[in-house]
Amino acid sequence: MNLDFRNVNTLWASVLVETLVRSGLKTAIVCPGSRSTPLTVAFARHPEIEAIPVLDERSASFFALGIARRTHNPVVLVCTSGSAGANFFPAVVEARESRVPLLILTADRPPELRNCNAGQAIDQQKLFGSYVNFYSEIAIPSTELPMLRYLRQTMLNAMQQTHYPISGVVHLNLPFREPLAPIEQSGISIDVPNDFFNHIQPLSKSPNFGGLRGQINPATQRGIIIAGVAQPESPKQYCEAISNLAKSLSMPVLAEALSPVRNNVSLNPYLISTYDTILRNKDLAEQLAPEVVIRIGETPTSKELRLWLDRIQPIQYVIDPSDRSLDPIHGKTIHIQSEIESFTSDRVLEPSNFLHDWLEAESKMRYKIDQSLTQETILFEGKASWILSQFLPPETPLFISSSMPVRDAEYFWKPNDLNIRPFFNRGANGIDGTLSTALGISHDQQAVMLTGDLALLHDTNGFLIRSHFRGHLTIVLINNNGGGIFGMLPIAPFDPPFEEFFATPQNIDFSKLCQTYDAKHEIIESWEQLRDLINPLPSEGIRVLELNTDRHHDANWRKTNLKKFANLL
Repeated sequence: MNLDFRNVNTLWASVLVETLVRSGLKTAIVCPGSRSTPLTVAFARHPEIEAIPVLDERSASFFALGIARRTHNPVVLVCTSGSAGANFFPAVVEARESRVPLLILTADRPPELRNCNAGQAIDQQKLFGSYVNFYSEIAIPSTELPMLRYLRQTMLNAMQQTHYPISGVVHLNLPFREPLAPIEQSGISIDVPNDFFNHIQPLSKSPNFGGLRGQINPATQRGIIIAGVAQPESPKQYCEAISNLAKSLSMPVLAEALSPVRNNVSLNPYLISTYDTILRNKDLAEQLAPEVVIRIGETPTSKELRLWLDRIQPIQYVIDPSDRSLDPIHGKTIHIQSEIESFTSDRVLEPSNFLHDWLEAESKMRYKIDQSLTQETILFEGKASWILSQFLPPETPLFISSSMPVRDAEYFWKPNDLNIRPFFNRGANGIDGTLSTALGISHDQQAVMLTGDLALLHDTNGFLIRSHFRGHLTIVLINNNGGGIFGMLPIAPFDPPFEEFFATPQNIDFSKLCQTYDAKHEIIESWEQLRDLINPLPSEGIRVLELNTDRHHDANWRKTNLKKFANLL
């Protein structure tokens, strides 16, 4: 590792440059300036970079364009803050139209020196507008290891985006505080792991499915597959491809509730559904820690899973066709831009001891959860997901609202072979448009929505669609008179202001609300009643099945029982 520990800026810039070098960067064109000093020093001192100083920014940018056009490899352009970067604009336009890869690094003043008449400070945010493949402002330099991981993975993503989906320009704006020169700074003490950069490969050698199995040795490396949030066009093909991958590598499949994998259990013999609770047992979490993770699609809902991955820092391959970074923990991640459906294999390995350990933990935990919920007669809101997973008609489209319903599905959704099709708005993870989206999904067919009271109230205008709606939507309404999710957060004990400003109970009579919109309404008083009403489903109209629950009791149930289940393993 060619890192410079003289001060926070030299370390930050040297991590940036080392990442780019290992990604395949060969050339950096550097324009002179003060604010860009940490970048200039880092590029100039790295033995594997050809750093070329060019005085005029406009000339420098076209010079870089010429090199990149000839080599088909990205070239870095560095400039100081102020109007310097604006001189790159003509070359940026040409690079976009010609599909030439450039990585532009504009140094900038820190936020406190903007909009206050400080010298050489202009608005550099999205300076090149829509002409770039990707733009981001990088964080203020830090010596904290999680921040260095963030920088490393952001630079990896930036290099990848110079080529995908098509070759073009990436712009990163980098603010620096003083000292800008490589002056020795006391108190810089950090141990960067020896394997910090080991997972990085040149872009031209980015792994594909063929190379993936060549880089993973199931006999010596413990691995898991994570089936994340997904709503594929062909659920069966999607599940079969994941199953083939699992069998070819002898890996357990940790399946998110918002993935069709949990609803096609016969296709996935290595399915793990209770990982969120299993990982609450710290000893078992350490025993079941993998060295390699293959994640299909977006990050799962489970916070326990994300914290665990952040702690153990395995090599992680993310299989997804998009060009976005899909790793919020900034781990040792390699993005394979492909669809899992394109993976095929006839190889089947014997189940490993590591796989057996996971399957044994799943069997025990699944039994404990199912036994507890079978015996639960109180209308505990988490049981609604468990009931739906077993008794909905086959192939039912099910829209699951954000906040608590999606987490209860993660905790309690029981694997089945009903091919239930989960839908959700997890792009921004908000409750906007919950009812309207569910009506769109159920238009011309029968569907179900699982939602809390606040999410439904937030979109009551969706009921106005009823006069043009064809099909049927059953709304399973968890009415706990407030935001149940907040009862699971650290703010819960602080009341005031918790109840009024976070839980925000609305005290709505939903029977009157439904009457206003001519929607059918029924209070659910027992689990048997809910089970009978969701199968079969009506053929038309909108219906609300309301379960009145106690969110304080339910939050305590989760905290107490999930921990208890984990400790019993």
